[in-house]
Amino acid sequence: MMQTARAISSVAAVQARETGLRKDRNVTSAIPFPAAVLLPGTGSDETFVRSVFAGPLETVGVPLIAPPPPPGSALAEGYLTVLDEVAGKYGPVLVGGISFGAHLAAEWAVANPGRCGGLLAALPAWNGLPGSAPASLAARFSADLVAGSGVEPALAQAAAGSPPWLADELARAWRRHGDGLAASLRAAAGRAAPTLAELAAVGVPAGIGTCTDDPIHPTKVALEWAAALPRAAVVETTLAALGTDRESLGRATVLAFLRCFLARADVNAPPGRPR
Repeated sequence: MMQTARAISSVAAVQARETGLRKDRNVTSAIPFPAAVLLPGTGSDETFVRSVFAGPLETVGVPLIAPPPPPGSALAEGYLTVLDEVAGKYGPVLVGGISFGAHLAAEWAVANPGRCGGLLAALPAWNGLPGSAPASLAARFSADLVAGSGVEPALAQAAAGSPPWLADELARAWRRHGDGLAASLRAAAGRAAPTLAELAAVGVPAGIGTCTDDPIHPTKVALEWAAALPRAAVVETTLAALGTDRESLGRATVLAFLRCFLARADVNAPPGRPR
């Protein structure tokens, strides 16, 4: 209880928006989980995940496990297997990710209610079947481009319509995926995310980070996830902020999680304890 009280005291001054969880590491260890397993989005990799989440998770004393992407069409099932293995080793863990990684983490949380301690979902892109969701259409287009022209021409076309920081991220990650890139993009583009009804059964604290200027991952979807999940909060940031500070998205997501987690801890504190 004393640790909870210290954590609540430390977070009491946090501002309402994502900038409240800052790099000065002034938030004490608040999340009693042995690890957080975070998965990247479509065509991305663990390098980007670490740049987004390592610092914010260090702030609250939680080690980050960021597995590399399984090759090709094994992308989704490979990541779900990793989550099974980590939970088997450590017990209940935080799970989450960015975009498609958030979808997979939520899918695993739905299927493993006793092994998921919390959800960190950055930039969810759709609910249920992807249909015409912008992120799914973009991944399909990219897969066709890579399959038809190769990675380098596809990168040149992608870079032409992207800010420099995103073009650099794509160049590193897409080259790393190599010959399996098109298959992994298609695997992500066609996979259903949890439905809103399925999310309603996930009772753990859930933090959702969204970029209000991101048309590929609409904030509307983040709000729908938050409304469906029993214990969820959304914190907003922007792609403009992400371009200059990768941790801005991680801080938003972790701060949203802390709001849910500490709110429940506060409610459950015995009478007379500091809140």
